Amino acid sequence: QVKGVTQRVHSPDQSRNDPLEDDVQAFLIDEDQLHTFDDLTKVNPVTPATVLKCLQARYSLKVFYTHAGCTLVALNPFQAIPDLYSVDVMKEYHYATQPQEFKPHIFIVAEEAYRNVQGQLEPVNQSLVVSGESGAGKTWTSRCLMKYYATVAASAQAVSSQDAVERIERRVLDSNPLMEAFGNACTLRNNNSSRFGKYIQLQMNRAQLLVGASVQTYLLEKTRVACQPANERNFHIFYQMMKGATDEQRTDWKMPQDQCFVWLPNCENQIEEDGFLETAEAMVHLGIDAERQRQIFRVLAGILQLGNVSFCSSTNESQPCDLDQVSEGTGELLGVPAEELCRCLRVRTLKAGKQNVLKPCSQAECGVRRDCLAKVIYGQLFEWLVTFINSCICADQSKWCNFIGVLDVYGFECFQINNLEQLCINYANEKLQQHFVAHYLRAQQEEYVSEGLEWSFIKYQDNQSCLDLLEGSPISVFSLLNEESRLNRASDSTALRGRLEKELGGNDNICWDKFSKVPHFTVAHYAGKVSYQLEGMVEKNKDPVPPELIGLLEKSDNLLLHEIFSDKETEIPHSKGLSRVTVISKFKNSLENLMKLLLTTAPHYTRCIKPNSDCRPLTFKNREVILQLEACGIVETIHISAAGFPIRCSFPPHTLVVRYFSKDELTPKLLPGVCRCDVSTQSDLSNSSQLDLLEDHRGKILSRCAFTIQCCWLRHQRRRRLARRQSATLIQAAVRSWLVRKQIRRWNGAASVIQNTWKKWRVRTSSLAEAELDEAEDLAADDSPALSAVVRERGSVQLSSFQEPVPVRGWPMGLALASAPSITVSLTATGFQKMISVMTSLNLPSRRGEYKVETNQYKQGLASIRARPRGSVKLHYQRSPLLYADMQPDLKSNVTGFNEILLEKTLRPIQR
Repeated sequence: QVKGVTQRVHSPDQSRNDPLEDDVQAFLIDEDQLHTFDDLTKVNPVTPATVLKCLQARYSLKVFYTHAGCTLVALNPFQAIPDLYSVDVMKEYHYATQPQEFKPHIFIVAEEAYRNVQGQLEPVNQSLVVSGESGAGKTWTSRCLMKYYATVAASAQAVSSQDAVERIERRVLDSNPLMEAFGNACTLRNNNSSRFGKYIQLQMNRAQLLVGASVQTYLLEKTRVACQPANERNFHIFYQMMKGATDEQRTDWKMPQDQCFVWLPNCENQIEEDGFLETAEAMVHLGIDAERQRQIFRVLAGILQLGNVSFCSSTNESQPCDLDQVSEGTGELLGVPAEELCRCLRVRTLKAGKQNVLKPCSQAECGVRRDCLAKVIYGQLFEWLVTFINSCICADQSKWCNFIGVLDVYGFECFQINNLEQLCINYANEKLQQHFVAHYLRAQQEEYVSEGLEWSFIKYQDNQSCLDLLEGSPISVFSLLNEESRLNRASDSTALRGRLEKELGGNDNICWDKFSKVPHFTVAHYAGKVSYQLEGMVEKNKDPVPPELIGLLEKSDNLLLHEIFSDKETEIPHSKGLSRVTVISKFKNSLENLMKLLLTTAPHYTRCIKPNSDCRPLTFKNREVILQLEACGIVETIHISAAGFPIRCSFPPHTLVVRYFSKDELTPKLLPGVCRCDVSTQSDLSNSSQLDLLEDHRGKILSRCAFTIQCCWLRHQRRRRLARRQSATLIQAAVRSWLVRKQIRRWNGAASVIQNTWKKWRVRTSSLAEAELDEAEDLAADDSPALSAVVRERGSVQLSSFQEPVPVRGWPMGLALASAPSITVSLTATGFQKMISVMTSLNLPSRRGEYKVETNQYKQGLASIRARPRGSVKLHYQRSPLLYADMQPDLKSNVTGFNEILLEKTLRPIQR
C-alpha cells in the first residue's frame, strides 16, 4: 500500500476471480468483527462482497456512517435518530483536537471543511458534495450540515442575543423549510424529494464566523404543479395550506373545508412535511409580513382553483370552447377579471402582419394554456421567493472573504414513465459523477504517474461517453432536442425517434426497443439504464408561454403578481426560431457554471445510500445497496485510497522546504516557519503511522517553542506593568503633595481672614458699647420726659413702677430695666412674627391692670428702644435680631461679657 511495496490491487472484475474467493471467505468468517471497520480502506481484500458485508454489519448495529477513503458513506436509517445530531455532539466534534479519531460522522466532513477554509497559507473555499439516489437522505444530510455551521460558526454575541429574528444563523436555517415547502414533493421513492437543485454558499468572515449565505437554484420541476404522476403528490405547500389553515384563512382563500382539487391528489395521506405553522414561522423570521403572506397564499389558492377549470368542445368550431366546470373565485384570487381570464384561456391571438387575429382554441389547447398559466405563475413565484431569501441572508461582499458550499440536488431517478424532467435530473447526476471521477479517480492516478511513482492503473467506470451522448458536439441528444424545439411546427415523436436512431445509433450508451410502439430512447447511465418517452418532450423543452397570459398577469390587482410580472423582467421565451432559449439550454448553462464553481473549491464527497426502496426503517437489501455502490464507484474509490499515499502535502515547485528534516541531515530538526513538502518524496514517511509520530514530535517541539515565547512575553509584560506601576506611584505622590500644599495655603488664608474680621468686630462692638452707655450721674430726674408725637403714634409700652428689675433679653445684648414710675419703650417691628418676638423679649410680670401695651407697628421695621436707667433706656438695632432672641430668659443664668457690664452698671444705682 506504500511506495516501494508491490501493489496488490484488483479491479472489481478481478475481485470475483477464484483466487480471491478463499481470502474473501476467510475475511467474512469473523462476522463479529465486521462492524469494527470504520474505514473501508482497512478491509482486505476489497471486493463488493466484503464492502457490502461491512456496511450491513454496521447498519444492523445502527452505525450509519463509514469512511471510504476520500468519501463518506451514509446509510439512510429511515427513522429519527435525535441523539446522533444533537448540539452536544456537534460541539464534541468541533472542539476535538483530532476529529478523525472519533466515530465516522457527517460532522467530521463538516469540521474538516470548516478547518480547511483558512487552515492553509492561502484561504481555499470548500464544497460539500452530497450525492445519491432519490430518497437516500441527501436533503437531511444537507440540513444537518447547515445546522452544524449555524451552531459552531455563530458569534458569541449572536448566541447570547434574545432577538432570534435578527440572528443570521436563524434566518439561514429558516430558509430550508421554506424552500422545501415550495420545492419538495412526495414521490414514489421519497416523501420529501427535492424537485429542484440548490447550492448554498455559507459566507464566512476572517474570524470564521457565519455572516451570511446565498442560494442558487437549478431547474424547478414546474410541471408537477399541473401534472402529478400516479400515486405522487403536488408540492408540499398546497397540502400545508389545506391541512393547517384556519377558518378565517380558508374564507379569505376561498377554500371550503369540503372542496376537492384536481391538482391535489392523495390529500388524505399525512406526512411529516405537512407542517403549515413551521412554514409560516419561517416566513415571519425571514421578514415576510402578514400582508405579503396573504398575497402569496391567495396566489397559491388561485392556482388550485385554476386546476378545477375544465373545458368542453363547442358545437360551433368558430366559437371558443365552453367551460365545463368553472371554479369560482379564480380571477379574484389572481387579481384579474374573470371574463378576461376565460377569454385568454380559450382564445389565442395571432399576428397577421400588423393586425391581431383572434382564433378559438381547441379543448386540448385550452387545457395546455391553463396548465401553462399555472406553471409560469408558480415558477416565477418560486424565483421571487429565492430572490427574497437571498436579500435577507446574503451579506455584503466586504463582510465575508470565504465560503463553504453545500450542494443538494435531486438524486438519480428511474420511473416507469420518464420524460424531460428525469433526463435533466439524471444528466445533473452524470455531471457530478464525472466531477468526482475527474477530480479523484483519474486525476490522482495521473498525478502519481507524472511524479514518477510506481503505480499500476486501477480500472474504474468512466461516464464521459454518456456525457458525450447527452451534451457532446456536434450531434447529441440535447442538440437534436433543441433543434426540434426551435422549429416553428408541431413536434412528431416518431420522426424524432428516427432521427435520434440515425444520428446516434453508433453510440453504445443509447439503444431502442424495436418492439415497443411508444417512441422512446434508452440511455445507459452510470447508475443504470433509463428509458425516456419522447411524447411531449419537445413541448416541455419549448416551455411556451402565450403573451396574452403574461399581459393579463401584468395588470393583476394582486400586488405580488403585479410586482413579479411588471417590475421584474420575466425570463419568458418570446423569441422564435433559432434564438429561442429552451429548458435544456438554460439548465445546461446553469449546470456548467456550477461545475466551474466546484472546480475552484476543495471538494468533500458524501455518498448517500438507500438501503431499501420501500423506505422501511433499518431494512438492508443487499441487491439494491450493491447496485448503488457499483454505480457511484465506491469500490474503486476504496481501491485507490488504500493503494495510494495516505498523506498528501503540496510544496512549491521551485524549492523544497523540508517540514521535518533539514536539508543537510536526516535527523529530525524543525526549521523555523511553516513549511510544506510532499510526504511521498521521503521514503521514511510512507505511511500514516510514521507521519503521526513525526507530527506528534513536531507538535511537542512547537509546544516547547510556544511555551518559551509565552514565558518571554509574560516576562516582558510583567516588567512593563511594574515600570508603569512605579511611574504611576511617583505621579500620584507628586499630585497629592501639591494638592495638600494648596489646601493648606487656602486654609491659612481663610483663617487669617476670619481672625482679622473677628478682631475688627470686637473692636467695633467695644467702641459702640462705650458710646451708648450712659453714666448714672447724667440722669437728672426720675420722671420720664414726655414722648414725642411721632413716637406716641408709632406705639408705646407704658410700665408702672415695679419693685424688682425688668429684664430685657435680646441678642447680642441683654438689659435689666430699673424699676421706675414710668419707662417708655419705643419700638418698630415689621411683620407679626417680629412684633411678637419684640413683645415677648420684655419679660414683664403679668399683673393685670398695672401696665398697658399699645402698638400698631406690626408693619414697620424695628427702629429703636429708648429708656433711661430711671426714666428711659435707649437701644439701637440696625438689624433685627429678634428671630434669634431668647423668648424665655433665665433670670438666674450667669451673664458674662458685654452683657455683664451692662447689667452691672444698670443694677448698681438700683441697689443703692
